[in-house]
Amino acid sequence: MLLLALWRRLGRRSSAAGHVRCFSSAQALPSAEDFAARRREDALLGEIDARYPAFMVWGCNTDVGKTLVSTGMAAALLSSGKSQKSHVLYVKPVQTGFPDDSDARSVTQRIDSLVGRSESIFLSNRTMWLSDEASKKAALTKSSTDSSGSWKNSANSVKSSSSLTCETLWSWCAAVSPHLAAQQEGGGASDDELRKVLRRSLWEFGADASQTGRSWAFVETAGGVASPAPSGTLQCDLYRPLRLPGILVGDGRLGGISTTLAAYESLLLRGYETICIVIQDMGLGNNQHLSKQLHNRVPVFVIPAVPKNPGDDLAGWFHDTSSTFLQVVLLLEDAYHKRIQRLREMPKKASELFWWPFTQHRLVPEENVTVIDSRSGEFFSVYENKHGRFAQQFDACASWWTQGPDASLQHELAKQIAYAAGRYGHVMFPENVHEPGLRCAELLLQGVGRGWAHRVYISDNGSTATEIALKMALRKYAVDHGFLTNQGDKKPDFKVSFRCVYHFADCAAQVLALRGSYHGDTLGAMEAQAPSPYTGFSQQPWYSGRGVFLDPPTVCCQNRKWQLRVPERYGTIATEPAWDAREDVFALERDNTELAKIYSSAIEKEIMSSQGGLGGQTIAGLIIEPIIHAAGGMELVDPLFQRILTQQCKCHKIPVIFDEVFTGCWRLGAESAWELLGCNPDIACYAKLLTGGTVPLAATLATQDIFQAFEGASKLDALLHGHSYTAHPVGCSAAVTALEWFKDPSKNPNLLPGTSRLQEQWDPELVAEISSLSSVERVISLGTLMALELRSSSSSQKGYSSLLSSGVVKELRQVLGIYTRPLGNVVYFMCGPLTRPSVCSSLLRRMLKVLE
Repeated sequence: MLLLALWRRLGRRSSAAGHVRCFSSAQALPSAEDFAARRREDALLGEIDARYPAFMVWGCNTDVGKTLVSTGMAAALLSSGKSQKSHVLYVKPVQTGFPDDSDARSVTQRIDSLVGRSESIFLSNRTMWLSDEASKKAALTKSSTDSSGSWKNSANSVKSSSSLTCETLWSWCAAVSPHLAAQQEGGGASDDELRKVLRRSLWEFGADASQTGRSWAFVETAGGVASPAPSGTLQCDLYRPLRLPGILVGDGRLGGISTTLAAYESLLLRGYETICIVIQDMGLGNNQHLSKQLHNRVPVFVIPAVPKNPGDDLAGWFHDTSSTFLQVVLLLEDAYHKRIQRLREMPKKASELFWWPFTQHRLVPEENVTVIDSRSGEFFSVYENKHGRFAQQFDACASWWTQGPDASLQHELAKQIAYAAGRYGHVMFPENVHEPGLRCAELLLQGVGRGWAHRVYISDNGSTATEIALKMALRKYAVDHGFLTNQGDKKPDFKVSFRCVYHFADCAAQVLALRGSYHGDTLGAMEAQAPSPYTGFSQQPWYSGRGVFLDPPTVCCQNRKWQLRVPERYGTIATEPAWDAREDVFALERDNTELAKIYSSAIEKEIMSSQGGLGGQTIAGLIIEPIIHAAGGMELVDPLFQRILTQQCKCHKIPVIFDEVFTGCWRLGAESAWELLGCNPDIACYAKLLTGGTVPLAATLATQDIFQAFEGASKLDALLHGHSYTAHPVGCSAAVTALEWFKDPSKNPNLLPGTSRLQEQWDPELVAEISSLSSVERVISLGTLMALELRSSSSSQKGYSSLLSSGVVKELRQVLGIYTRPLGNVVYFMCGPLTRPSVCSSLLRRMLKVLE
C-alpha cells in the first residue's frame, strides 16, 4: 500500500518546486482503482531508460564526501548550460537524520549558489515520504505548510533551459543506519518497493527531460557500499537488479586504502561496473597505491581535502575542483557512449562470429538476437535498442534448464565461487582430496543418493556423466554374467581378459531405453537413445542406435483431466485411466491394477526376446530419464511404467541408470526423481541444477556393487575415464552452496515442512484452464516445470522443427517480458526451486492472455 501512495505522489509532477508529500500511518491510501489506472506505468517498472546516462554514487564508508562529489558533477554539467541545455536528476533513495540532514537539499542549495547566479537554471527539491517523526520535526522548523499537509522548501522557480531535480524517496528523523531508523520510526520500504519507485523516478525523468538537451541522473546511496537498506538488505545487493554503472568515492584518510579496495571488490563481486574512483587528498598518497593495486584499470581522481570550517560555504573548494569534476563527467560520458555503442553492435557481431547451438542461423534475423546485459536472480536485463531501454525478462528457460538461484543465492554463489578460485584455483583430482569435493560428495550421498548410493564420480557435464554411467553399467553386467572375471589380487590373464571382452562385444551389448529420451550430445550418449532429429545422418553419421527402444506410455492434462496415453504395442486398454489430480498418477496403489500387469508382461517379453547370448543381442543396461523426457518434447512418462521397467530389469540383473541431469536436484519438486517413482537406480547422473546453474559440474552416483566391479589388482581393471577439470573446486563449491541452500527451510520458502518436497508452484486451476483452450493439445506441470503443446492441424506443424509457436514466443518475449525458447510446437516455462508461486501464477496468467 505504501508503494501505491508513492506512485500516486510521483504521478503529480507539479511545476511547484519543493512540493513534499507526507503520508502518516493513519492516512488513507489510494484505492485499487488508482493502481489500475497506472497499468501503463506498472509495465515500465522493470525497465531502465538507456537514452541518457545514469550512475550510482557509492561511498566506501560514511562521511567520505559522496554528496559533495554528486554536487561537483552536477555543477560541471549545469555550468555549460549556455552552449547546451542540461537536465540533471539527483536521487537520494534513503535519507536519515531528516530534516536536519538532507543531501538533496544540500545539492540544491549549493548548485543555486555555484551555478544559479550565472546560469538560468530551474531548481526543484522534492521529498516523497517522511516518517511521522521526520514530519513533526519538519513542522517545528516553521516551514510553510499548506492545508493538504504539504511542506515547501525554498527553490529557484525561474523557468529556464537547464534544470536540476533533486528527490528524496524515503526519509527518517533519526540519524542512524536506515535499517535502524525504519525499525524505530516505522515505514520501512521493502526492497521491491524501493526499486520500483526508483525505477519510476528514473523513467519519468527521462521521459520529461530527454526531449531537450542532455539528461543525466545520479543515484546517491546512504553510508557505505555494504551499509544496510531499510529492510536490512545490503545496499550493494538492493540495487543490483538495476546494475547502474557507478562512481566510488574513496577514503583518503588513514585506513582508507583498505576500505576503498574492500568496497570496490564488493561491487566487482556483484557484477557492477565502477567507472572511476574519486578520493580526497589527505596527504597520504592513497590514490597512488589504489591505482597500483587496481593496475590502472579504474581511473582514480584526486580532489583537495574539504575544509573543516563549518562556516565555509565551500565556494572556493568547488572552484578548485571544477576542472577535476569536469574530467570525471567527460569520462562518465565516454563510458556511457562506449557501453551503448557496444550493446548496439552486439547482435550484428554475434550473427557474424558465433556458431550457436541448436540454432538455424538463417531463421534468426539480427533484430531477433537478444542482448543480455546481466542477470539478477530469475531475470535477465535485456538491452532493447529499438526502445532505448534495459528491460527485465523472466528467464523461463531457466537458462536452458540449469538455473535455480534467486538474487540472494546468486550473490552467495558468486562469493563462494570467488573464495574457491582464490583458495584453490584448480587442482588435479586422482588420489587427492579437497574440502569442496569431499563436502559435495557427502551432500550428494545424503541427498539424492540417500539409501542406495555409496560412491560419487564427479565430472564436468551431463553428457559426460551419462557416458561414465554407461561404462559402469556395461562393466557390471559383464562381471555379473560371466563375460569378465574379477581377478582379485591375482595378476590378470590378459589373453583371457581380451577374449572375454571380445565375446562380450560379439554379443552386441545394448541398452534398454525409451523413445523420446535424450542422454546428451556426445557420441556414446547418443548411441543410447532412439532415432530422433538429433541423431539423423546429417547430425551424427556414425549413429547406429545401440539399444532396444520402447514406446513409453505418457500422461498429460487435457480439458482439466490428467489423461493416460498408452501406445498400441501394449494392447487395447479397455478404459484408459483419467484422474482429477496429478498426485493420483504417482500413487503406488496403481501397482496392483490390471494396467500394471499389462506393462509387466510386455516388458518381460521385450527383455527375454533381446537376451540372445553369444552371437545375439544382450541388454546390458537400462537408461531412462525418470518421469520427464525433456528434450523429447517435455513428455511426462507414466511413472507406473518406469517403476515396473526398473523392477523387471533388476530381476534380470540388468544395471539401472537414472539420467537425472535434467530431473534431479529439485527440478521436479523433489530432491530426486526416484522419490517420485518409488524405486532406486543402481547408477544416477546429476548436473544442471547441481551448481545452481552457475558453472558446469556433473556427478555420477553408484552403489557399492557397481564400484566393486572395477576393483582388481591391475590399474587396467579401474575405470579409465577422466577429465582435466574433474571435481574442480570452483564447481564443487558452487554445488555445496546450492545443495545446502535448496534444502534449508530458512532459505527456501517452498519447502514443505518436514519433507524433501516443494509446495505446488504452478496453480492447478490455471494449469487446468490452459489445458481446456482449443489451441492447446496438452499440458504438464510438475515441480518447477510447466509445458504445453500447441494443437497443430498437420504433421508438419508438430515436432522439433515446427515453427508453430513462433508467434506465441515473440509476444511473450517482446510484450510480456518472458524469455522462453520452444521445443518446436511445445512451449514451456521453467522456474527455480526458490521461485514464489505468485510469480509462477503471474507467468501462467500472461500465457493465458497470449493463448486466448
